[in-house]
Amino acid sequence: MAVSDRRAEKFRRVIAGRQADLTVVLENIHDPHNVSAILRSCDAVGVLRVELLYTQEKFPKIGRKSSSSANKWLDRRTHTSVAGCYACLRKEGFRVYATRLGASARSLYDLDLRSPAALVFGNEHRGVSDEAAALADGNFHIPMVGMIQSLNVSVAAAVALYEALRQRLEKGKFRTPTLTPEERNRLFDDWVGR
Repeated sequence: MAVSDRRAEKFRRVIAGRQADLTVVLENIHDPHNVSAILRSCDAVGVLRVELLYTQEKFPKIGRKSSSSANKWLDRRTHTSVAGCYACLRKEGFRVYATRLGASARSLYDLDLRSPAALVFGNEHRGVSDEAAALADGNFHIPMVGMIQSLNVSVAAAVALYEALRQRLEKGKFRTPTLTPEERNRLFDDWVGR
């Protein structure tokens, strides 16, 4: 399939900015609108791949309109166990941080998100599972000063991802691609066919 020069240039520019060392883990998030909003935020900050950890819920059907086709430009990998998901991520060099309220949770703004990081977001009603929180390298919270103690999961993901973007821009991480030339070429060919 042929693409215009303008579209090909956009593909190459976006692919060069993809952050292979930043990901999110969606643990049993069931509302398709929340998943779509998270996928849009992932695409916007340059996430390459999203981890789908579904042990209790089924991955929801994502409408093309609600995600603005963001899911089309993100790779997805599925997992059926917390331990398996985390082991896979750690083997690739990621530190895993789970959203969790509690005395041991650090502020989002104290995390180093310039290094390989996987951010775990949990189910809309149950939050991150006890297992996902316990097995993580650390738990974090988003500071809040109002009466409500939590944000909608898609808003929380956007806030955290944009903090990662801020830190990475400050460090200049978007000046040098995280993907090799071969990986960028493979992704380009894949995107042309999507």
